[in-house]
Amino acid sequence: MKPVITITANPCIDISVHVPALFPDKKLRCSTLKKDPGGGGINVSRVIHRFGGNTIAFFPAGGYTGDYFVQMLANEQVPFREVILAGETRENIVITDDSSGLQYKFGMPGPVVSEAEYHELLKAISLVKEASFFVLSGSLAQGMPEVFFAEVIKIARKIQAPVVADCAGAVLTSALKESVYMIKPNLGELASLAGVNELDKHTAIDAAKQVIGNKQAEVIIVSMGASGALLVTEQIQEFIAAPVIKTKSTVGAGDSMVAGIVFSLASGWGIEEAVKYGVACGTAATINEGTALCMKADADRLYQQM
Repeated sequence: MKPVITITANPCIDISVHVPALFPDKKLRCSTLKKDPGGGGINVSRVIHRFGGNTIAFFPAGGYTGDYFVQMLANEQVPFREVILAGETRENIVITDDSSGLQYKFGMPGPVVSEAEYHELLKAISLVKEASFFVLSGSLAQGMPEVFFAEVIKIARKIQAPVVADCAGAVLTSALKESVYMIKPNLGELASLAGVNELDKHTAIDAAKQVIGNKQAEVIIVSMGASGALLVTEQIQEFIAAPVIKTKSTVGAGDSMVAGIVFSLASGWGIEEAVKYGVACGTAATINEGTALCMKADADRLYQQM
């Protein structure tokens, strides 16, 4: 299996805690503190490595938080290539209110990346000689141009590696101009691409076909959260229902789904079974507390039930 290359432009330390109840103007006693290295591509690499796959995570990191981030990733023995920043790696916070079961997610802005720094990241990525897939996931850091992922796609094309783009907004629009293998929008993001206000499961097929017809992507997987996912290609339109389970946290579910799909495809699976396994992986992530990602045993069990 050639390595799955992931690129995370704005990684973070994911911090999750529980409070008995969330109230303003009071000191709240937190419990169940957990910290994980996070960011879209980082999570994808962590899951693939956990599953026994071959992966390398590329990312920028800086400051004492960046040092801690790198140490956490090294502790999991995930192969990576780091570009050092002058700014500090961000920290994101997830707070679970135990009285209601609701989660509150706070995403920090992260460091400002200079032109020289993001060019250094592109240079590091350009040294990749082979890959089964490139996965571009998450947001861009401040200072990075909207075309950053588009530049990475050009690098992937030189070694004939298919690209999975799991991003949104102008960054996704820019990436699609270069054409990719697969995208994973939700209904709102697909609606934006199609230039409409909203979509449902049925109208999403036409919107996805439009993107595919424009040669912007070959495979579109429309994420529908706990309901499952819609797979659309030139020949396939299939809704894949997610297993029904009790959700503890949705953090990392989308990244776990992408990891399951890419791991399966890189292992030689067909697209339909790969997406089915990806849905199982995304569902498996929601079984866990806080910022934990899916475990292979849970994903395999849910896949067999589907």
